[in-house]
This record gives sequence, C-alpha cells and structure tokens, in this order.
Amino acid sequence: MLNFILLYLDPGTGSLIVQALIAGFLAIVFYFKMAKNAVTDWFAGLLGRKKSEDELTKDETAQ
Repeated sequence: MLNFILLYLDPGTGSLIVQALIAGFLAIVFYFKMAKNAVTDWFAGLLGRKKSEDELTKDETAQ
C-alpha cells in the first residue's frame, strides 16, 4: 500500500490558483486604499478642509 498521497496539479488548475491569489491580494489592497481615503475625507470634512478642484485633479492623475 502507499503510505503517501499522490497529488497532481495540471497547469490550468495551477494558473487558476495563482490568478485567484493575485486577485485576492489586489482586492485587499484596493479595499484598504478606499477605506483610508474615506477616513481621511471624513476627517477633512470635520475640519472644514474640502479638496479643491485642482487637488482632486492632481490626485486622480497621480493614481
């Protein structure tokens, strides 16, 4: 009898797993970036500091 399990990953399954890991990582990065922006915008609103049109344009082109 075999005392170990033979596993096989074909290239299609391997690439699917890699793509899922990359997508999950990027989703987490995007989520935290948006959460950070929401918190900083909220604090800026509390302090009465709204972004001007020039700052909004610079932020969008910098990303």
